[in-house]
Amino acid sequence: MKTLVRGRTMSKEKASREQILERINELLDVLKAISHDLTDVTKSLKETETPKPMPAPPAAGKKRSVDDVRTLFPKDLEDMLLFEEKKEYVAIKPRQYLGSDNFAKIASIIRDEGGEYISAGKESHFRVPREIE
Repeated sequence: MKTLVRGRTMSKEKASREQILERINELLDVLKAISHDLTDVTKSLKETETPKPMPAPPAAGKKRSVDDVRTLFPKDLEDMLLFEEKKEYVAIKPRQYLGSDNFAKIASIIRDEGGEYISAGKESHFRVPREIE
């Protein structure tokens, strides 16, 4: 008996074999795409920096240093900021335009440490008190 497959007449055995081979080729294409995606994900994971362990907070009554404040930020945010130690606080100024997302992340970290944002035009900055409460 003959069977019509994609406009061609074939025997059932040959049609079945053709269909299986076509399906295998389709599956191989899917597997190649998955393999490519997994390679991309692996590269991305290798390129991302492992997060720094959170340092132990300094004891109450002690003064924070610039390095203490610097360690509060992930590397990507830290690289966007300048840190300056003053008598009563650590001033943090942006090196570049932060954008709203980065500004919000930085402001959240500063607030968690009892700091604040000082809006003063070109002299705007964040402040984190040196005295630990």
